[in-house]
Amino acid sequence: MNSTPHLPTLCLGAKENPSPLRIAFVIQRYGLEVNGGAELLCRWVAEHLAKYCQVEVFTTQALDYITWKNYYHRGRALVNQIPVRRFPVRRVRDSYKFGLIQEYVFNHPHQEKDELRWLKEEGPYSPALIKEIKRKRGEFDYFIFFSYRYYHSYHGINAVPEKSILVPTAEHDQAIYLSIFRPSFTRPLAIVYSSLEEKALINQNFHNEEVPSNIVGVGIELPPETDANSFRQKFNIPGRFILYLGRIDENKGCPQLFRYFLRFLNDTKEEELQLLLVGSSIIEIPEHPQIRHLGFLPDQDKFDALAAAELLVMPSLYESLSIVLLEAWAMGKPALANGKCEVLRGQCLRSNAGLFYTSYEEFQMALELLLKNPSLSKALGKNGRKFCRQNYSWDIIEKKYINLINQLESRRKAGTPKPRA
Repeated sequence: MNSTPHLPTLCLGAKENPSPLRIAFVIQRYGLEVNGGAELLCRWVAEHLAKYCQVEVFTTQALDYITWKNYYHRGRALVNQIPVRRFPVRRVRDSYKFGLIQEYVFNHPHQEKDELRWLKEEGPYSPALIKEIKRKRGEFDYFIFFSYRYYHSYHGINAVPEKSILVPTAEHDQAIYLSIFRPSFTRPLAIVYSSLEEKALINQNFHNEEVPSNIVGVGIELPPETDANSFRQKFNIPGRFILYLGRIDENKGCPQLFRYFLRFLNDTKEEELQLLLVGSSIIEIPEHPQIRHLGFLPDQDKFDALAAAELLVMPSLYESLSIVLLEAWAMGKPALANGKCEVLRGQCLRSNAGLFYTSYEEFQMALELLLKNPSLSKALGKNGRKFCRQNYSWDIIEKKYINLINQLESRRKAGTPKPRA
């Protein structure tokens, strides 16, 4: 049995009364209703590190990531016993205005002030959140910022660089190339990467190899039991299906998935196989009897769906780490992923638990191979379960965070400055 990791205590008072480290997590939105990747990762890590230190969360009142409209009450709340401080978003996002600014910044020569304007318009614009971070800087030993590309991380890291740890959740999109983000990757005390590919992307763009870091990821925790038959009965799904889990939008590759799946049905004359979509949708879903959208489901239903599925399909182009791939593998299910996404391709190659495609022809070939070869699917699923057990159990993830904080504590006590990139 693994021993409990030791997290050093920081003596804030008398020597005989040491106090545990105090860590603030800073994220754009936070709550049980928030099911986004970075936001969910932040909540999980905060809840797990609360076993070893005092944890609080600094966030906005937003729930909707499109407009950032204030939804939650301002002030303090408890979410799964974690103290949360919420601050107002000063103004909602004007999607049309933001789109114009983003097109200009991403595709035309511009100045730094244009990028800062883009950052402000992207939101969530919450000066009160940054003001509180500055006010509370002396009360916390570390501030862990999630998602590099938002207002809270950029200005928060600049406010407390000597106490900041960044979890970038960076994707290979155009935002990563904006020059304003260089300080975000060179000023923090440390960086927690989600995957080998994310680290390589950031090192290549910002040459910040000297900043202390670790590749950590996320822990995967399954429910005590899953029931495929219960899921089939509840949603009236008697036949075979492939499963998509996550936000249904363009950035996740869903339009291409719809095109590929419908073409697959036409080319193979497959009349039974369904594509099941689980998650909230912000784009139109084709009306077809073999495509079903079940909406957002509770975790138990989600894992029951995985238990009943033939495989998970993951079409996204932009990922720092795919949690749903790991969940499918933890359940012993194979995956079919978009090979044009370096992160997904890397996850499939390291796990030997999924196939990937870069064209429709490869999609068709891989999907037919998985559907017609149960032994192959079973072997891939077995590889995935082993891969998750060895790399993505929570005790492993906790130790990685704790080891990194231990290094920072040792450096601080020794008075050693952080290497500068």
